[in-house]
Amino acid sequence: MTSLYLVRHGETHWNAQHRIQGATDIPLNDVGREQARTTGQLLASRPWDAIITSPLSRARETARIVAAEVGLAEPTTVAALVERQYGAAEGMDWEEVEREYPNGAPVPGRETREEVAARVLPVLTEIAASRPGERILVVTHGGVIRTVLESIDPTTKHGAITNGSVHSFELVDGSLQLVAFNDPIEEESLGISAEDLDEQNALEARA
Repeated sequence: MTSLYLVRHGETHWNAQHRIQGATDIPLNDVGREQARTTGQLLASRPWDAIITSPLSRARETARIVAAEVGLAEPTTVAALVERQYGAAEGMDWEEVEREYPNGAPVPGRETREEVAARVLPVLTEIAASRPGERILVVTHGGVIRTVLESIDPTTKHGAITNGSVHSFELVDGSLQLVAFNDPIEEESLGISAEDLDEQNALEARA
């Protein structure tokens, strides 16, 4: 059975400032690099076959740091794993979002959850199907991870998706299934100084 472990990238300055990043390419800060290193050290307790990453630099650097810790070669980049696009709201903080788009007003250029699922889930399923029996790390983004969770386990309200956190899935009969949101690695990674996705992203808590 193929296992996929989705890893959220480390912190950036925009994360720390509660600015919406989306597809804007903001690099890791030093805290984020340390989060990636700590996550990699936790993951090193298990064997891995491959590491795949979003093309955005915060994910790619996280993947390289993790790969070095677990003994894998250079990560493979997959374009479809890029973060959810937030359109005109990218770069805004909570106050700016509420001022410009109050009471859930639509944001021009923002990807819907359904659009994110349509580009991400088939790719993750194909990755898993093409590597039967392997353990694969996938470094991506909070909005992507939230979409995967809500698509395959829609009746459960999941907890914090922090920078550097790990979430495990398996491919069963051609479909991804959640193994455990609170994977033992995930529980340890929550000890890293990091905020939840919803604390950092003023739009992600909306549908």
